[in-house]
Parts: sequence; structure tokens; C-alpha cells
Amino acid sequence: MIPTIRIQDIADILIMTFLLYQLYSWFRGTRAMQVLLGLGVVTIIYFATRFLDLYMTSWVLQELGTVLIILIIVVFQTEIRQTLYRFSLLRHILDSDHKTQHSQFQEIAETLFRMASCKTGALIVFQCNESLHDLMTNGVVIDSEITPQMLESIFYDGAPFHDGAALINNGRIEKAACHLPLSVSPDVPQHLGTRHRAALGLSERSDAVIVAISEERGEISLVTAGTFRRMHTPTELIMALDELFRSETESPRITLRQRFFSNMLPKVLLLMGVCVFWVLITTRQGQITTVTAPVRLHGVPDDIFLLRTLPEDVTVQIKALSSLAPPPSKLDLTAEIDASGIREGTTAIRVSTTDITAPSGMIVTSVSPSTIRFSAERKVRKNVPVKVILKGRLPSGLAAWHIVCEPRTVDIEGPASQVSPIVSVTTEEIDAVRLKRGEEYLKNLRAPEKQVSILRDTPVTIRLSTRDKRKR
Repeated sequence: MIPTIRIQDIADILIMTFLLYQLYSWFRGTRAMQVLLGLGVVTIIYFATRFLDLYMTSWVLQELGTVLIILIIVVFQTEIRQTLYRFSLLRHILDSDHKTQHSQFQEIAETLFRMASCKTGALIVFQCNESLHDLMTNGVVIDSEITPQMLESIFYDGAPFHDGAALINNGRIEKAACHLPLSVSPDVPQHLGTRHRAALGLSERSDAVIVAISEERGEISLVTAGTFRRMHTPTELIMALDELFRSETESPRITLRQRFFSNMLPKVLLLMGVCVFWVLITTRQGQITTVTAPVRLHGVPDDIFLLRTLPEDVTVQIKALSSLAPPPSKLDLTAEIDASGIREGTTAIRVSTTDITAPSGMIVTSVSPSTIRFSAERKVRKNVPVKVILKGRLPSGLAAWHIVCEPRTVDIEGPASQVSPIVSVTTEEIDAVRLKRGEEYLKNLRAPEKQVSILRDTPVTIRLSTRDKRKR
């Protein structure tokens, strides 16, 4: 039976659908998308095995999922950083304003086509909104103005920076000889070399604009968002760059209706998938489980001794909101009671559902009994002598000797009614026949009452002593 749908559940489904669609939009066409699809299939199999009570398979998939999460973080750390950067709502405020690059496009385009006519290979990256520092590695900082001489010297055949990419940021050449991530898309034409695969790989992972010049064919390609556009004239390249960077700062106004109805097929599929998972997760919603929770006290006053707690356990009814909630056999609940208000005599404290912490996906609906009674007395401490308990009598040769112990007194602590009548604490029984002069024996002390404690952790020392020594 499908549980009752609340407004919170509808918001939950829509939020998850939106997040998944954003991930789909960013990772579409990349190797990360293939991994996400594989994880989706594994997740479907996991829920199916749980629904069919295939315990071994579901357990293996659950344990495997923990390892897969760690592997994904290691393998796709760059993509994860870029995704978190795109999620950041403050990046537009914190990022520095980009200087206009339109004035440079004329000179750049003419220089690039002049290099292409000489079949000089080149790879130029224009940074837009997203930072490229994590994607472009091994670069050499130049920080120079964009001039034809600088571009031609960087990509001159045989120059040290010839095989890398140049990064243009804020109207200046920031770095040269940079390495870019290669595309792993199987749709890349075979005739394209490493330079074009690098341009495509960077465009799949960022919003950068890349211009690639083929060293073999002398062709110029503009690469954005994982697509190639062949540029035939400098004017065409200038217009394309102007359009890209103008759309960056003057993006066309898109209505809410256009945003909602665009690319509907993946949106509908993701919405249906989220709804199915929501039903699977909430199949146990409303199930009531009864468990027993022990009472644990905190904040008991230092001068109070608790004699009795009635009852020592409470019965808790807990409601499952999700199939992901743990089964009753694995629940470990405790009633944490604030005992700072306990005084001498009998004290009653109410127990509420807030005193019990339920695991994720479950809520506490009731606690029985609702009141716990505590019997308490004033805690006292007393110093009493230690009495040695003998088994038998001392041999006749030791008649002048007496048994003494160290220490001769100890402190005891407990409720006043039990501590007051105690006049001594006894040791464990010791065989008098085996006692010898000059030797010491260790014996533990016996607790005089069940609730009275002896404030000494180590045994007492017993030995024989003459009368004169004992008097001294």
C-alpha cells in the first residue's frame, strides 16, 4: 500500500529530481555520466533484492556501495570539485570581474589564421566563469599582454611551449605549456589528434572556450561544451567569440515556461525514477514497532544516593518512516532522564518522547509508563576500623602475638540509613594456623551492605605483631 503523500513528500521528490537533472546536465557526455548510470543500475538491483528478501545479495551490494563511494571520490575528484563550484551561490560575488576581451579578438583571430596558413599547431583556452586551475596542469606562468609576436613565439614549431595550451584570462596570457584532460568520448572522430581531444576534454568539464589549430590540416576549430565548430575566416571566429562572451555577460532572458518545458524527456524520466524510489523507500511508512529501552540517569546531585528506580525499563512505540530504517532487532534505544531534580525521599519524573533519540527514518510515538519514581537518600561518608576475620586460632607458640592490618581504618560511602549503623569493615577470612612471623598477607575487604561502597580499591596488609608493637 502506498503511504499518504504529504506536502513535504512532494517537495522531497521535486528537490531530488532537480538535483539529479543538474547532475545529468553537467555530466552529460562525460565518462562520469557513464559511471553514474552504472551506479543507478546497481542501486535498482539493490532495492529489488531487498524487496524480494534476497538477503545475501542485498548485503553484498550494500557493503560494495561503501567501497564504490570511496573509489568515485578518488577517481572523479576533479569533476566533484567542479560540481561543487557550480553549486556555489556565492561564486559570482566572490569571483573577480573579468576584463573585456572583445578588443583582443580582432588581433587574436588574424594571428591564429596566419599561424594556420603556416600549419602551426596551437591550443588557446579562454577562461570564462569557472576556475580552470584544477583542470590545467604543469603550466608556466607568463602573465603578458596578448600580442601577435607572443602568440607566434609560444606556438613556434620547436619552441619549448609548442605542444601545450595557452590560457587567456582577464585579457592577458596567464600561462603557457599547460596540460589539459583528454576526452574519453567514443564519438570523437578518429582523424582528430591529441590537441583536439584535449580541447574537447576541457570543454566537457568546464565552461571554457577553446580554439584549436590543426598542425596537419591547418584548420581552426572552436570548441565549447563538448562540440566542435569549424572556423573558415577571421571574421567568423571574431563573431563567434563576441557572441560567446557577450552571452556570458548579457545572457538572454529565458522565461520560466521555457525553462520548465525545455529538454522534457530526461526531466520526465528522472521524475518517474525519483517517484519509484520514493515509493520503495517509504513502503514501511507507518509501521509501529514496540521495543524496551533501559532508563539511564544523568545529572544526579553529588549528595544524593539513589536507592531504587521504578521501573528500570520503559516500553517505547516507534514508527518507521522509511524502508531504510533499521529493523527492531537492531534498535538500541535508551531513555535519557535528567535526574538533577531528585531529592531525599520519593521523586516522580515524567518521561517524554524527547528523552529517547530515535534512529534516522523513525520517530517515537509513545512511552509507557509516562512517569518514573525514584527513591533516594542523603549520601554520607564515614571512617570505620578494619576487623580481621580469623579461621581457627593461632598456634600456642604465637600466643604473645596479635594480628594487625594496614590500614587500620577505611572510608565507606552510601545512603545514610545503611552507613550509620556500621561500626567496622571485615576482611576476607584468613587461616590462623598458616600465619607466620615476619610475613605479610593481602586480603580484600567485604562490603558491609549491598549499596555501601568501600573507598579503597587495593587489599589490606595483614601481619603478626607483638603486644608492645601494637600498642606503639
